[in-house]
Amino acid sequence: MPAVPIATNVQESRAPSPVSAVTIVPPCTAAIPSYGPSCGAKTPEEIEAAGAKEPTVATLALKDGALLQGYSFGAEIKSVSGECVFQTGMVGYPESLTDPSYRGQILVLTYPLVGNYGVPDQQETDALLKDLPAYFESNQIHVAGLIVGQASAEFSHHLAHSSLGDWLKREGVPAIYGVDTRAITKRIREEGVMLGKILFPTSVVGAGAQVADETSSVLPDYQNVAWVDPNATNLVAQVSCRQPRTYSPAPETALKRPDGRTLRIVAVDIGMKYNQIRCFVKRGVELVVVPWDYDFLADADSIDGLFLSNGPGDPTTITATIERVKKALAMQKFPIFGICLGHQVLALASGAQTEKMKYGNRGQNIPCTDMLTGRCYITSQNHGYAVRADTLPENIKELFVNANDGSNEGIYHTALPYFSVQFHPESTPGPCDTEVLFDIFISTVQRCIASGKASGPVEFPGAEEARARAAQRAQWERELGAGETSDRGGRIVNGRRIRKVLVLGSGGLSIGQAGEFDYSGSQAIKALKEEGIYTVLINPNIATIQTSKGLADKCYFLPVTPDCVRKVIKHERPDGIYCTFGGQTALNIGVKLKDEFAGLNVQVLGTPIETIMLTEDRELFAASMAEIGEKCAKSHAASSIEEAVAAANDIGYPLIIRAAYALGGLGSGFASNEEELVALCRKAFAASPQVLVERVLEAYEREHGHPSSEQEESEGEQAAAEGN
Repeated sequence: MPAVPIATNVQESRAPSPVSAVTIVPPCTAAIPSYGPSCGAKTPEEIEAAGAKEPTVATLALKDGALLQGYSFGAEIKSVSGECVFQTGMVGYPESLTDPSYRGQILVLTYPLVGNYGVPDQQETDALLKDLPAYFESNQIHVAGLIVGQASAEFSHHLAHSSLGDWLKREGVPAIYGVDTRAITKRIREEGVMLGKILFPTSVVGAGAQVADETSSVLPDYQNVAWVDPNATNLVAQVSCRQPRTYSPAPETALKRPDGRTLRIVAVDIGMKYNQIRCFVKRGVELVVVPWDYDFLADADSIDGLFLSNGPGDPTTITATIERVKKALAMQKFPIFGICLGHQVLALASGAQTEKMKYGNRGQNIPCTDMLTGRCYITSQNHGYAVRADTLPENIKELFVNANDGSNEGIYHTALPYFSVQFHPESTPGPCDTEVLFDIFISTVQRCIASGKASGPVEFPGAEEARARAAQRAQWERELGAGETSDRGGRIVNGRRIRKVLVLGSGGLSIGQAGEFDYSGSQAIKALKEEGIYTVLINPNIATIQTSKGLADKCYFLPVTPDCVRKVIKHERPDGIYCTFGGQTALNIGVKLKDEFAGLNVQVLGTPIETIMLTEDRELFAASMAEIGEKCAKSHAASSIEEAVAAANDIGYPLIIRAAYALGGLGSGFASNEEELVALCRKAFAASPQVLVERVLEAYEREHGHPSSEQEESEGEQAAAEGN
């Protein structure tokens, strides 16, 4: 199992940073938004009025004494207080602001530009769940305030109905821009989350009930408020529904029990995001959403499965929910699945403990390692508390671990159908890598119904195969170890111990090219060294990171050609070779030497050569896609200009021409007629023995409707080809 880092993102006892003198950081004037001549966000009169009005200067006051000023672009009703946290997502501000888990928090968005795609219509309802808004996670904004670096005055998106600023004003939520969000984030990472205030001048919001403290003495002309710690209160009671509500699936998708009743999941709303409801109902489940303190066990016989939602604040404040879940665990009557706060509630009910993290995990690209398979998933997260893995009882094991800080991200019961995750598999706008957990839970519910009892652990895809691989490695270790008297380092792959690996770089490219190969190759070398494997690199390009001193154990500044690679293999005698970290150059070397590797006693690691050939040969790739039923635009492979013209006449223009085995898509491009086709083919055949003549995606869409995900990927390839 891959090693995980030691947890560092935990709350520590610390004194506040010494502040020798209070300094007010003024707003960044470069962040003032401007409207272009074609802006559709406002009328010309509104644009002129907005330009004439000086924006209000508001101040973000932090508990450690920092004062950062910015320009207001939200509601200017009163000063507010809350817990200041940061979030690293690039998109999804409508979903984040309406996420109940942010209740009472002042949210700092680290992405520099916010608001550029506006806000959808709040009145537009979900096509399936009729009375729920289609594009939000709840019916209101839950953050106490919003801090961004730069707020876009213009917005453009087919769903946009209003600007971010206008939405915040309607909801009565303050927001400021022109603040150094990077500085705030660094401060929070170093000192931990802290209380904050967004203060407005009394000339704008009035004096109010002034609070005398250190802030009021520095900012006498601002309406001051008391420091408020939202985690000291039961935030769940504020955001949970008031009455039970049932959401039913479409009749044609409903999952039925043997008695004919629709599969029923009871969801305890402790701050539930609407997309969790969508994820269940679209899978054919009847979802009964109940309040946080509802006695769902009173009708336990009608429950097929129990779901514990996400939510805000300290999990130990909702003792009523924890005690009821503890009883449900003891009943062993139905499977249980929890997310985020629901994960913490399940852990507490099982006898574990939670802790407040130093700065939490809030973002959309946080890696988590599956402890059963070793696979790493990219997840969306929003939490400031975590389950202490060292307090888990014997029958509860870790399911996921945060690959960044080592904190717990999931648990499962070893004998009963109970599991939970800290991250958000239902996340919108994404990533959706772990949404399959809903399918796993539902299949577990169906299994328990079929067997007539809630027994046996949850069956996770890939876990059995991972155990088989571990057993195979152990067997290889015993077999190889019996004949080894000294070094047993490295890793065993396919029955052979790998101690030395040759990595093929991307070759002598122009400056600025193939940065992705340099990055992936550098990461590969680092990973190999962490495994104790000696690394040898071939790359003549000295202007790369991977050729830096101290990275690879040995670097050959030689051309990446079959002859040079063959000579290095004979001299170094590596156990394995990677052909997948040097782009097209390295891939072509792998194909050319595929019949020699066995004789050179070197094992190809990573992607097999056969797979490389399958994906590089455009005709074979298209045939393979057809075999598995994936839709592709019509295409033909051609080995000559005459064949390409014949294929074009059969498919019809416009076309995209793709050159096989070509570096950086060389020779690829669009053709609207035969003249352009012939010109492209001349360039393509100069660099490649084969081209693929394919229908342009836009034309394919017109004929077949919205593209599948595979066709969307094809669109990306076309864009790359157009750039070349």
